[in-house]
Amino acid sequence: MNTLILKPIATLGKYLILMWRTFARPDRMRMFFKQYLNEMVQLGVNSIGIVLLISFFIGAVITIQIKLNIESPWMPRFVVGYTTREIMLLEFSSSIMCLILAGKVGSNIASELGTMRVTQQIDALEIMGVNSANYLILPKITALMSMIPFLIVFSIVAGIIGAFCTCWFGGVLNAEDLEYGLQYCFQEWFVWCSFIKGIVFAFIISSVSAFFGYTVEGGSISVGKASTDSVVMSSVLILFSDLVLTRLLA
Repeated sequence: MNTLILKPIATLGKYLILMWRTFARPDRMRMFFKQYLNEMVQLGVNSIGIVLLISFFIGAVITIQIKLNIESPWMPRFVVGYTTREIMLLEFSSSIMCLILAGKVGSNIASELGTMRVTQQIDALEIMGVNSANYLILPKITALMSMIPFLIVFSIVAGIIGAFCTCWFGGVLNAEDLEYGLQYCFQEWFVWCSFIKGIVFAFIISSVSAFFGYTVEGGSISVGKASTDSVVMSSVLILFSDLVLTRLLA
């Protein structure tokens, strides 16, 4: 029983210590910015394709489902566009998309750092007097947090295009009704809510995945386990944070 209680506390302590080392001032800012730009490409730009693809189909599916399930002579036709917009802004383009990125980006970070740990590359950096946590992890965290607002915008746009495609090619709804619903009672604050949630989730994905990869012990099998654990833990924390942030930002 004591082990079940103490192990999570010890893990949290190790995570906080690692973050303390990570957020130190970089020794060489030029090297940091070079790593930062590389991580922006690897973690952000390389994720645009999957974000656009999934968001496009989700936007189309949401429109079809809403149209089929709330169709009523008493319901205004623009409600479909209004509901699609609210779902994309408030939940999918921030929360659900970050759950997807936790699988792609999170496992990538954990595997990369885990491989460096088991091949003693991190130990070599420490021997040379380099703050390995700061050198390896900080560019990943800042890069993903910088790119996530752009990914959210791409997700929203792709979802809206998917919704319009159901009108143009599927004949599910009149495009004018959808357009009116998308503009109806629009609140700019919802976009900012999506950005705020996305930035928090990006920090969770990058820092938690980096922790599991950085603290790997053992061989290649441990790297695979750390990658899986990072995705699971990031997903749980994203869902919990989504609940808290939704309540705070409402």
